[in-house]
Amino acid sequence: MRIGELLGAGRTADVYALDENWVLRRNRDGLDATREWAVMSYLSAHGYPVPRLGPRDATTAPCDLVLRRLTGPTMLESLESGDLTASEVATVLAGLLAELHTVPARLSPQPEDRILHLDLHPGNVVLTPRGPVVIDWSDTAEGAPALDRAMTALILARTAVDPRARDAASACALALLNALVPHFSASGGMPAAHLAEAAARRTADATRGGAAHKRHDSNNSHDEDGGDVRAHRKRSDSMDEADLFGRAVALVTEVM
Repeated sequence: MRIGELLGAGRTADVYALDENWVLRRNRDGLDATREWAVMSYLSAHGYPVPRLGPRDATTAPCDLVLRRLTGPTMLESLESGDLTASEVATVLAGLLAELHTVPARLSPQPEDRILHLDLHPGNVVLTPRGPVVIDWSDTAEGAPALDRAMTALILARTAVDPRARDAASACALALLNALVPHFSASGGMPAAHLAEAAARRTADATRGGAAHKRHDSNNSHDEDGGDVRAHRKRSDSMDEADLFGRAVALVTEVM
């Protein structure tokens, strides 16, 4: 398999061209993609719009997924360019979550559990000529649909309250959050317990990601107290993310 040019980089993985029809998505840090592949296969069998999967056998690296190449903008790009309104994006995004939550859990014995994406925001929906396709299933789990709705709302709210975000990005996130909440309320809402769980999960994920990005600098430090410096940075990252998601929870609660 000849790996071509880097096409894009996400939060946890990089995507490379293989040919005009297929791409390779490689998880960073060797994260095993086997579970993700199994969930996507299961969803595809249920008719849910996920990328078509390529072959996976004993020669495939655990961190790799071969996927059908998608053409079209992400829903985020269409929102920021003005091609779609916040109301239009909210309708599609809420519909994708509602459709996903009709699929029974693959493993859980609890009849009320469903497949959850846990990172379903406009940047993870590609608007192809055949319709929207949901990408990046690395955070997938099984559980209560309310947790999935809470996670989507919090991701948008975090962008809206983050002082480092571009003004346009914050404005788009806030407009979309306001448009989504009525859809989510009609689907069962976002109880406080699920908002708190979503914030805790996302804070932990962001802190681990921050630590990984700082690893190169830390490992090349000549400070005798390098371990203490790293520990301080990790605590600082955790506090920053906890504060942002605390503010995000407050915003979602206010909008509801």
